[in-house]
Amino acid sequence: MSRVALIAGATGLVGSHLIEILLKSPEYNKVISFVRRESGMKHEKLDERIISFDVMKLLPHEEIDDVFCCLGTTIKKAKSKHAFKKVDYEYPIQLGKLGKAHGAKQYLVISSIGANPGSPFFYSKVKGNLEKELMELHFPSLHIFRPSLLLGERQEFRFGEKAGEIFSRAVRPVMMGRLKRYRSIPGQQVAYGMYRSAIGTSKQEVIIHESEQIQEL
Repeated sequence: MSRVALIAGATGLVGSHLIEILLKSPEYNKVISFVRRESGMKHEKLDERIISFDVMKLLPHEEIDDVFCCLGTTIKKAKSKHAFKKVDYEYPIQLGKLGKAHGAKQYLVISSIGANPGSPFFYSKVKGNLEKELMELHFPSLHIFRPSLLLGERQEFRFGEKAGEIFSRAVRPVMMGRLKRYRSIPGQQVAYGMYRSAIGTSKQEVIIHESEQIQEL
């Protein structure tokens, strides 16, 4: 049976790979993509909607099967902690509530390695609180992905992340055992892991995919 996917963040590193996978997949006959500006992507299955993420809406009659959230920024790009929290916490929660109201059975979201609501680090605390809030929405199936440093080409250049990527590629082969979970991971691999999880048969309500586990999906 064909399904309808709703994706936010389809122009980002992981999202750009994921939407291509969804559009090629026989599992989905329609992919609704929320974007801030036109992406230029064209496909018979694609329903791209230019929106303000402060006001996310679907048509009253629309039914969604799976929601994919690939939203994410950095404090440096967002310019403030408040703006960062809006993108990485408030918008994913709003998206989850919208999907749930339109019948979605699955929510798949990118969090981060080390996410913990009790963390002394702002970034990890925000991600941890996001996970906690999404669990309280009680989707039949909630998939949380906690990748380490993401590898791949982004639309915008992030010097700090690029420097970290170069270093992580150099040390990746020697990161074994307990260090394996901190190995960098290609954004394309995370996207494929999200897709594989969405079409899988797991019946668990909450599934947390740590970085090293994503590599095995």
